Amino acid sequence: MIRVASYNMRKAIGTDRRRRPERTIEVLNELGADVVALQEADRRFGSRASALPFEMLAAHSDYVPVEIDNRAGSIGWHGNALLVRKGVEVLEHHLFRLPSLEPRGALLADVRLDGRLLRVVGMHLDLSGLWRRQQAQAILTHLAERAGEPATVLMGDLNEWSTSGGCLRDFATNHAFAPCGYSFHTRRPIASLDRIMVTRDLDILACGTHSTAASRRASDHLPIWAELGAG
Repeated sequence: MIRVASYNMRKAIGTDRRRRPERTIEVLNELGADVVALQEADRRFGSRASALPFEMLAAHSDYVPVEIDNRAGSIGWHGNALLVRKGVEVLEHHLFRLPSLEPRGALLADVRLDGRLLRVVGMHLDLSGLWRRQQAQAILTHLAERAGEPATVLMGDLNEWSTSGGCLRDFATNHAFAPCGYSFHTRRPIASLDRIMVTRDLDILACGTHSTAASRRASDHLPIWAELGAG
């Protein structure tokens, strides 16, 4: 079994409008996932440094970031980051530039967990429906062009309010959706903006949103998770 999770951590700014990275790490520890896709993981202004201090993550969690050598002090790529549990082998990573009026990207990593190869893609799509469709198509095209066909998990904040249309229809052609439930807004969840999608060679054994006292304070999005097995 593989446990994955996706979390829009809102730059570690909680619903009290205070930046508290230690709360974010507390939520990550509660999730106990093998791989986590983060959105809004870097600060927006200035040097755009990681909103999670590297030394704090190393000292107080069982996670290490996938190193992408993008920008000094950054943990991500246009705010997207991937964390893996210590001991998970990262074989390679790849960055996708996505079409948009403002810089957007997606991050891919091939990892080995207990001898099984897994491809993971983290993303944060646009607020505009037209751009979301183009970005979804760009990600699917990138995946189709890459060598090999390992089991693949796509995760992130899709910003899609529709329940089955828009970019969801594009991803659904070759992927199954984990029915994780409503993840936004933490104070009153009414939308499934955050999604986990898998190729057909993976079974979704269990899934859900992670709603705890810590997660309801740490961001305006609840994390989502899924437990996966070989199809």
